[in-house]
Amino acid sequence: MSQSSHITIEEGSTNVYADLGYADAAEMQRKSQLAAEIARAIKARRLTQQGAAELLEIDQSKISRITRGQFRGVSEAKLLELVAKLGHDVKIVVGPVRRRAGKIELQFA
Repeated sequence: MSQSSHITIEEGSTNVYADLGYADAAEMQRKSQLAAEIARAIKARRLTQQGAAELLEIDQSKISRITRGQFRGVSEAKLLELVAKLGHDVKIVVGPVRRRAGKIELQFA
């Protein structure tokens, strides 16, 4: 009665969007991190979506979409602005020139 089944497990990278084949995977990952931080900050401040919308000066429906991970059509710059309005310091550091293309990375303190 015992039937042996083989399960293939494929180890992914640290970027699910790259694993899914998105051309803009790095940008999508950064935006998802920013959206998650926005959702955490709203929850930590115990804001309703309407209260957050008033504070951030955007529509409540946009808050709803962003906090549910639907951030296509919202620029990284806009997400950074929202993070700052929620009380986070945003620091952009430009490092030395390299022979290869640089990378953009987010760190949350």
